[in-house]
Amino acid sequence: MEGKGKQMNHSYYGEYGGQYISEALMNTLYELETAFQDAIKDPLFLQEYHYYLKEYVGRETPLYLAGRLSEEYGCKIYLKREDLNHTGAHKINNVIGQILLAKRMGKKKVIAETGAGQHGVATATGAALFNMECTVYMGTEDIERQHLNVMRMEMLGAKVVGVRSGSNTLKDATNEAIRTWARTAEDTFYIIGSAVGPHPYPKMVKEFQKIISVEAKRQFLEKEQRLPDVVMACVGGGSNSIGMFAEFIEDKEVELIGVEAAGMGVSSGKHAAAMAAGKPGILHGMKSYLLQDEDGNVKLAHSISAGLDYPGVGPEHAFLHDTKRVKYVSVTDQEAMEALSILCKMEGIIPAIESSHALAYAFKKAKSMKKNQAMIVCLSGRGDKDAATIESYFNGEGYLN
Repeated sequence: MEGKGKQMNHSYYGEYGGQYISEALMNTLYELETAFQDAIKDPLFLQEYHYYLKEYVGRETPLYLAGRLSEEYGCKIYLKREDLNHTGAHKINNVIGQILLAKRMGKKKVIAETGAGQHGVATATGAALFNMECTVYMGTEDIERQHLNVMRMEMLGAKVVGVRSGSNTLKDATNEAIRTWARTAEDTFYIIGSAVGPHPYPKMVKEFQKIISVEAKRQFLEKEQRLPDVVMACVGGGSNSIGMFAEFIEDKEVELIGVEAAGMGVSSGKHAAAMAAGKPGILHGMKSYLLQDEDGNVKLAHSISAGLDYPGVGPEHAFLHDTKRVKYVSVTDQEAMEALSILCKMEGIIPAIESSHALAYAFKKAKSMKKNQAMIVCLSGRGDKDAATIESYFNGEGYLN
């Protein structure tokens, strides 16, 4: 069902976005949009949000000049260290905002979907902090390859529900979360983790993740007295990347690059590169680029990274792709794992496999840049959650997928 009336003007990015959702949820979405718009104009709400970002999450995160990488690859490479947030990734920025909104709306329960588990851990963390009942839906395949994060969610008091359908990964967990929300919306708030879903979710996630680029822009100006030449981030659904791009979108001299997961290679068909090989379609309440077969059925995505293993992308990314404001590229599993190893050994930082996709392309891009040029790469998360996959991969055993 497509949104009508008051919400229509705000729900689209060009032809993408919208509210393709059942009639039963339309009033819920309207209430959510109204509450969100009121909240972000309320100084007390914003004060509370920023209090928790600083005192609980540990912001601001550093903008670190990676000296050895810069020397090796030929330009200045700065890393925006979202891996240093409490819970180990950027996801907590958005969860704190949405859970404060849930509290403001009088909700007692929260639900979430998760792939790599970082959004699930962040939601479980926020639920414990604000004394809310929490259920997280996760594909059974992701439960297997992200066992550490499942344990963390359960330690934090959340109930983790395994979803066994389709590819047993993020898409299917999202389907189940939406079905549950449709039945329980009266007392339950659905915290979507990526910049996807029906309006106002893509807008909300961008609002709560833009802190990444607000800080990074100010930090870079202080260090270099100018804007960066390139800003780069990995793209699955697109939350860390839309947060990293947000404050630079109007700065036309800054090149923005989003890096998708090419899996075994785009030509192999085993990938998660919706921009490279998808076409517009409807999924999870939005119109955006999706991996589809000839009949319009959503195809299975593939990536070594559970967090990028999604067959679509957020609608604003689709718009930024079509308008050519952002260049979207893709990186294979092998390239990402090589980049992960390089960062470990050259800078003493173990990145998430998701973030390693952005690093891999950053190393390629840097070779074509001049020594006095600079890029910012969003290091969206840390890699301890991926320990089993990393060990399996480098032992030559393939990996959990």
